[in-house]
Amino acid sequence: MKISIYSLLGYAALAAAQATQTISSIPSGAPVVDLGYAKYLGYVNDTSQITYYRGIRYAQPPVDELRWRKPRPIEAGNTFNGATLNATAHAPSCYQSAPYYVLLKFPGSGTPIPSSEDCLVLDVLVPNHPQSDRLPVVVQIHGGGYTQGNTESYPGDRLTWSSNGSVIYVAIQYRLGIFGFLGGSQIADNGVLNAGLLDQRAALEWVQRNIAAFGGDPSRVTIWGGSAGGGSVTYQLTAGNAYDVPPFSAAIAEYPWWQPLLNQSQQDTQLFTALRLSNCTSVACLRSLSAVDLGTLGQQVQNVSYPEAQGYGSYYFGPVVDREFVRDLPSQAFKKGNFYDVPIMLDRDAYEGFSFSNASETTQMEQVIDAQQIFPYAGPAFFSRLYQLYPREAFNSTFYQRVQWFGDFIINCPTALIASRAVDSVSNSSAVFKLTFAAGTETHAATGAFLASRDIAWSAGNNNATLAQIMTSYWTSFITTHDPNPGRVEGAPFWPSYASGGNGSIAEGEGVGFQTLGVKYSEIVVEGDPDVSARCDFFSSNEYVVRN
Repeated sequence: MKISIYSLLGYAALAAAQATQTISSIPSGAPVVDLGYAKYLGYVNDTSQITYYRGIRYAQPPVDELRWRKPRPIEAGNTFNGATLNATAHAPSCYQSAPYYVLLKFPGSGTPIPSSEDCLVLDVLVPNHPQSDRLPVVVQIHGGGYTQGNTESYPGDRLTWSSNGSVIYVAIQYRLGIFGFLGGSQIADNGVLNAGLLDQRAALEWVQRNIAAFGGDPSRVTIWGGSAGGGSVTYQLTAGNAYDVPPFSAAIAEYPWWQPLLNQSQQDTQLFTALRLSNCTSVACLRSLSAVDLGTLGQQVQNVSYPEAQGYGSYYFGPVVDREFVRDLPSQAFKKGNFYDVPIMLDRDAYEGFSFSNASETTQMEQVIDAQQIFPYAGPAFFSRLYQLYPREAFNSTFYQRVQWFGDFIINCPTALIASRAVDSVSNSSAVFKLTFAAGTETHAATGAFLASRDIAWSAGNNNATLAQIMTSYWTSFITTHDPNPGRVEGAPFWPSYASGGNGSIAEGEGVGFQTLGVKYSEIVVEGDPDVSARCDFFSSNEYVVRN
């Protein structure tokens, strides 16, 4: 790609400044944004027509005594002194880890990447030719099971370019794994639970304070995430029972990951395991460990907790009910209407459970043992009804039987619950949209190949550039208008609101009255929501069994 000349010539001189991030000499014509407490030097890409600002801190480094503490605004404490800081290179990721079954299935997933505990940063992508000086903003909260991911997990280059100067794209990082989601009563008493979710909120608040300097409109901020990022979007929607004004105006939750939340006993077991493996007896001792040692410890905790404490397909670190930021199970929060009144867009893929099911299980007994590890508080009546609703003869293998019920409980059914409750609770019931995606791989995160790319030409990542254009136009339209339709490309079918099926246009049966957009290999059709069903009613009525 063609890069502006000062971006290339400046890199060699800037490399030496990377350690301190302070720039003493700014190349002529280089983009600099002034945030008051500091200035940031970005770089321009003439091909993508985007100006990039990388690795901007939004909170103070959460190190030493700030481990497992609420993030502190960067403006409230820094050593910048109004200096110009380098924002032309990617910052290190937050420390990564993975469930043990993932390491067994994908050995390369444990390969270290450049990481740092000083990782509370974000990237800002600004169109070179903005349509106005107050553009709508989308903030990407990456997925990765709350243990993996970074600002580049869901690249926004293509979407920003295709928006024709109408969108600013922000990607954030937040503490992961043991750093961001270690549970236990000692953490609650001497710190905070859900530090990673609090980081996300701090990033959104930073956007409110500072995005105008980049040409963004803080009153038009859409949060967007998939998988654990989609789950994070739902936790931001229900934050503190949604008692205040949210730092966003709309939300996109893609395949929202609602894994079981560890209860108090399980959290204390998790913490005790970390203390035992580290030869520590207190949180203070854990705070004294080096970042590398704590990162290693986080992986060790996951390794020894599989499979008894962490069933196949779930992640051991993640959000918990803390009675403050997460005041209730997410299902309960939505049932009670305790979420922000904003337009919502949801999607899920056709085979959400595929990537999280063990293909080596060939007998029904193996699957039952597997299910008991995922649902440790379930009794005989629960499993009897589960297999009545998912009879083995309805599937071509034990594997696909498991694929279906796992995908239903962890993602598919939550999308129907969120959508239906939003229709009942938000002030504009027409501002709720849902899509089911049966194209691409059809498995978890299949939409990513059609929405996220560094390549503005879509020359790699998917085999259907037309569908990529359609999907991107729906998303851009929702970000800019809170409706996927006004800005959709020519030929893209109309996407009806979720509640618009009350006219009886959908065939009788499950899902009647709720309209979703069904994206398939060869067509895009309006159809009833397949997740409004007896199966999802079963999981909803057993939420304290499947979610703790």
